[in-house]
Amino acid sequence: MTDFSVARREMVRSHVVARGVRSKLVVEAMENVPREAFLPERFHEFAYQDAPLPIEEGQTISQPYIVALMTDALALEGGERVLEIGCGSGYAAVVLGEIAGEVYTVERIAQLAEKAAATLADLGYDDVHVMHADGTLGWEEHAPYDAIVVAAGGPEVPESLKQQLAVGGRLVIPVGKDPRAQGLLRVTRISENEFESQDIADVRFVPLVGEEGWLPEGAPAAAPRPRPAVGDEALISAIGEAAEEFASIESADLAPLLARLGDARVVLLGEASHGTSEFYRMRERISQELISKKGFRIIGIEGDWPDAARVDHYVRHMEYPASEWTATPIDVRFAPESGH
Repeated sequence: MTDFSVARREMVRSHVVARGVRSKLVVEAMENVPREAFLPERFHEFAYQDAPLPIEEGQTISQPYIVALMTDALALEGGERVLEIGCGSGYAAVVLGEIAGEVYTVERIAQLAEKAAATLADLGYDDVHVMHADGTLGWEEHAPYDAIVVAAGGPEVPESLKQQLAVGGRLVIPVGKDPRAQGLLRVTRISENEFESQDIADVRFVPLVGEEGWLPEGAPAAAPRPRPAVGDEALISAIGEAAEEFASIESADLAPLLARLGDARVVLLGEASHGTSEFYRMRERISQELISKKGFRIIGIEGDWPDAARVDHYVRHMEYPASEWTATPIDVRFAPESGH
């Protein structure tokens, strides 16, 4: 048999490390996994080209860089429980298995699931488990997962996968309204009901087919799934659960808020109504904390021109007393005969 180890190391150096993947665990996993073992024999010579290649049942094995990029985006540290959707040949699942503690991978095409399971057994990857099923519904039996990766593009993030993600876990998935062009997203579960999304790259994946993905080609359109009505009481209850109470603006403990911001360098401060004193006063307190404790140096404000000009002049010049900068009333009259 041909020794592909040199080609494998060169591929990792040229197409993984050189393109920004820095995780030592990911780099070592890519160097350890023989990609040729997951390809039909006639494609072995192309195994370490950075390109997708055909496999059985009209499917493809992802290009090595994309496998490394998506694995890197999961931020694995070792020992995690990981769910993969779209097993295909099993190559990416084994890369995950080099790092994680247990990997559960779902494949909707029975022949691919059977072949992947046989390949994994031959290579001795006992910690990678394959199931033939609808991947958009996940693998609930072993949830929650520290990380979930989806190797097919869906119209949106399947709700089943979000619910099977552990708090603090990350889900990486291609999402787009075009079945053949997507944006790669990383979804982090912040709490039981809160998720954050981050765009990673533009990608092209095969469609994610299933109950919570795209319909199989030629299938009749399904009726929209009913969504529960949200009445005033439910909305009030949801706001009440998410809101944080404090006795006064001056005594409010902002430390938990600053901790949630982490290392963010852009912070948007919203308000439920314009011109409400309490919102402005709290925004002032938060701004002070961002400057004094987080090192912020730029603040952009949507405000009326006279007041904004007054603040700008005070900050940049400081030679006029505040009393000399006041808004001037303007007497506006309309002339009906001119149409204005």
